[in-house]
Amino acid sequence: MAAVWQQVLAVDARYNAYRTPNFPQFRTQYIRRRSQLLRENAKAGFDPLLRKQYLRLRSQLLSQRYGPLSEQSSFRAAYSNSVRSSRTTLDRMEDFEDDPRAQGARGHRRSVSRGSYQFQAQLNRAAYDDRPPGSLVPTSVAEASRAMAGDTTLSENYAFAGMYHIFDQHVDSAVPKVQFANDDKHLLACCSLDGTLSILALVPAPPSVRLVLKGHLRAVTDFAWSLSNDVIVSTSQDGTLRIWNTEDGRCIREVSDPDGSELLCCTFQPMNNNLTVVGNSKHNVHVVNISTGKKVKGGSSKLTGRVLSLSFDAPGKILWAGDDRGSIFSFLFDMATGKLTKAKRLVVSEGSSITSISARSWISREARDPSLLINACVNKLLLYRVVDNEGTLQLKRSFTIQHGSQPIHSIFCPLMSFRQGACVVTGSEDMCVYFFDVERNTKAIVNKLQGHSAPVLDVSFNCDESLLASSDAKGMVIIWRREQK
Repeated sequence: MAAVWQQVLAVDARYNAYRTPNFPQFRTQYIRRRSQLLRENAKAGFDPLLRKQYLRLRSQLLSQRYGPLSEQSSFRAAYSNSVRSSRTTLDRMEDFEDDPRAQGARGHRRSVSRGSYQFQAQLNRAAYDDRPPGSLVPTSVAEASRAMAGDTTLSENYAFAGMYHIFDQHVDSAVPKVQFANDDKHLLACCSLDGTLSILALVPAPPSVRLVLKGHLRAVTDFAWSLSNDVIVSTSQDGTLRIWNTEDGRCIREVSDPDGSELLCCTFQPMNNNLTVVGNSKHNVHVVNISTGKKVKGGSSKLTGRVLSLSFDAPGKILWAGDDRGSIFSFLFDMATGKLTKAKRLVVSEGSSITSISARSWISREARDPSLLINACVNKLLLYRVVDNEGTLQLKRSFTIQHGSQPIHSIFCPLMSFRQGACVVTGSEDMCVYFFDVERNTKAIVNKLQGHSAPVLDVSFNCDESLLASSDAKGMVIIWRREQK
């Protein structure tokens, strides 16, 4: 029963920044008292149906009062353990048959914002009129947020220094992808060009390789965790998509590429983990139902080059795909049918591979700004603003890194910070990991990690940002630990 009240609190917390703009200290008191009252009422044992009806009405009232919001994941890490369904991803299809927009990927009802990117863009333009180029925090109440966070700087918050552990089971074969499990501090996975994947456990000590997933006949190019972490999907140059059980390492299903070509990237549809999107070397993207192993009707489209990177926005309505000829395409995703409709195309740099795309609906708690983080082989990390519902992109910032040919990836920091500024992290061909503050106009580097002996290909935070994993072109995975103050 407590799970419903925690969802109510999460809804309230999402709107808390809009309460009493002239008295920011009241918002902290309000949300603490709200939490206390909800915990007390959760013990009374009221009808669960009434609680769910209350949650829906509460969401509607707050949306009408303060306006719609689009970020769905800001409080997922805090509350997901209590609301996670015990059913597996492959059993979850029925959750979406009646109303795919209203059901969460873990089996519980999840409210989807009615907010649009146009509405957010209007707010952005109004906020940025009086700000210098590159600034991201438009509100004066950031001081209250910093006080809630302990008044530490962004540099102090991302002071990663010591190595927690080094994994070298894929030595001499590049590790193009490393990723922590969703909402997990100590479980992660990586894939290798040696044709295998590894599931790694950091606890109990010492850290260990828990499972090695074998079955692909050629290099593994990409993988993705399901939201419930019970399934991993992987793509390979052998032309197959494989679905793995993460408990025992068993291959549940093997799906051949519809075009019989190399598969180069994959991603789950965030609102329906029965659907996976793959990109191949014949310039096509396909939506695949992993329960049936079949391509979704209408779920295919063609790019100008080999598809190297994919990313959905948080609600799962827009898909971006990047190719090796420098183009990024946006697609509208039909939640009911899985159909893709091509919307926009942006040429970042003719002939330069788009090796990584990461989408984020919010930069920080104080700066609503739908954004896309792009790695392209132009020796820069690029930050774009999403300006409308069709995924149109507008360049906002760029950061200099060494990136000319390797499949370098980058990420947004997973927690929406209370601090001014916001951090992104990227690998680089100079064998370093870079942290950039996207608000700073000068000296944007917040931190720089040195320790790899080859180009750093990918980076991944755990759910509370206490650990960072990075992988390189020689097969080494380093786990970095936040510096203890």
